Amino acid sequence: MKDISRRSLAQGSLGVAAAAAVLTAGCAAEAAAAQPYMQDALRALNAALKSLDKADANKGGHRARAMALVEQAIQEVRAGIAYAA
Repeated sequence: MKDISRRSLAQGSLGVAAAAAVLTAGCAAEAAAAQPYMQDALRALNAALKSLDKADANKGGHRARAMALVEQAIQEVRAGIAYAA
């Protein structure tokens, strides 16, 4: 009878430890997925792209180049978010 109790206790302890590990991993993944600064950067870049799109086109090609660079930055931020998740 004592062997069964000890075995049950050991299995229960392992179960609690496994559950704690899953919860900890879930919290870490959630924190990485939230990434508020990366999300803020993404919003700012999208706003910049919209502003550049509304600007007059005659800027010696600089507006178009800026738009391409902002689009590239948007892709990099998205890639960073995906990598961290």
